[in-house]
Amino acid sequence: MPTRIIKILFLLISQTFCFHSFADGNAFNIWEGTQCKEKVTLTPYLAPGKDNTACIVCPGGSYFWLDRKTEGVGVAEWLRSNGISAFVLEYRVAGINAFIWHDRYSRRGHRYPDMLQDVQRSIELIRDNAEKYGINPDRLGVMGFSAGGHLSAMSGIFFDTNSLATFGITPTVSLKPDFIAPIYPVVSLVDKSTHKRSRRGLLGEGKAISPEMKDSLSLERHVRKEMPPVYLMNCIDDPIVDYHNSILLDSAMTAKGVKHKYMQFKTGGHGFGADPKKTTPEAITWKEDFINWLRNLFK
Repeated sequence: MPTRIIKILFLLISQTFCFHSFADGNAFNIWEGTQCKEKVTLTPYLAPGKDNTACIVCPGGSYFWLDRKTEGVGVAEWLRSNGISAFVLEYRVAGINAFIWHDRYSRRGHRYPDMLQDVQRSIELIRDNAEKYGINPDRLGVMGFSAGGHLSAMSGIFFDTNSLATFGITPTVSLKPDFIAPIYPVVSLVDKSTHKRSRRGLLGEGKAISPEMKDSLSLERHVRKEMPPVYLMNCIDDPIVDYHNSILLDSAMTAKGVKHKYMQFKTGGHGFGADPKKTTPEAITWKEDFINWLRNLFK
């Protein structure tokens, strides 16, 4: 087995154990009691008090796996420590078998729009239960990292597409986030800067990666002025997702007049979430900057 695959397997096993050790919320299946028979968990990390701002956290992982510890639990605990209630979403991804064996040639597996359905269902449930969670339903956002950043941006662009209708669900609340925060995100599926592993994880294999699908989910091509406010961040030295992804998104939002802030750092890398040990002193300043941006947003 190639060394690269062995390393990925070790990472996935380590992250699974770390998640179960650190998660202190009461995870629940967002699809329980619906026509969808999948198990997708959402774990609350609730800040004290009432009327709190809240954020759904979407870890990265190329749409094949999830970085549950660094970009999930670690981020949620940081947000909660700043008075922001967080909900870690383990949205559906293709999985390690699909990554190694390309088995979605012969089966559907998990692919788009599964991930968008998961985040929209989470928005619906959190808003429906805002009082129970002590949050303000009009201050609910989606933050995502890497491929999760692509998902968070999809939630802000395609908010008026009810992907839940497949399961006979007609939400009585808005599916539009009040803000989105794509952090070192995958953006384009057509540009030379495309992160091809994430594209494959999202779309599938072979003919499933059609020109039409690549175009429809290349987010820089679908930015719209009705989007919620956006906090965008990445690093020029990112070795995984070409930093031009964020430049494309920033340029498109500027052209459309979308309210947003773009923080670009020279150094910092990729995959660090809110952990200062995994990035540079320069890049980790995004945390304080984001908290200040969010507070100003809801003044």
